Amino acid sequence: MIIKDDLKYSNEHEWVKVTGNKAYIGITDYAQNALGDIVFVELPEVGTEISAGDAFGVVESVKAASDIYSPVSGTITKVNEELIDSPEIINEDPYGAWIIEIELTDPSELDELMDDKEYEDFCLKEG
Repeated sequence: MIIKDDLKYSNEHEWVKVTGNKAYIGITDYAQNALGDIVFVELPEVGTEISAGDAFGVVESVKAASDIYSPVSGTITKVNEELIDSPEIINEDPYGAWIIEIELTDPSELDELMDDKEYEDFCLKEG
């Protein structure tokens, strides 16, 4: 299981990478491994406002479909359109295959998320 030390993590197995006032959100290595081969990603509309905890899309694998939840609040400014034709890149590089980019409305929400060590402990307890 790969866990990067420069990201924040949610208990729904999403990761957040912050650059300035933007946050990139994807699913973790743990999540993609649990799902298996990803065959479809449902992306939200650019311009959609989301709150922390809101579902914003769906990842479907050969095993199951799973909602993707936003760990932080903001407005969706970009979606990774590469995932429409190549959803399997999430399996190949879960931390490179971001799903959405949002403009943060409350950066303090990042303080509620786990760092790499806390997320590793969380996964070990779940697994």
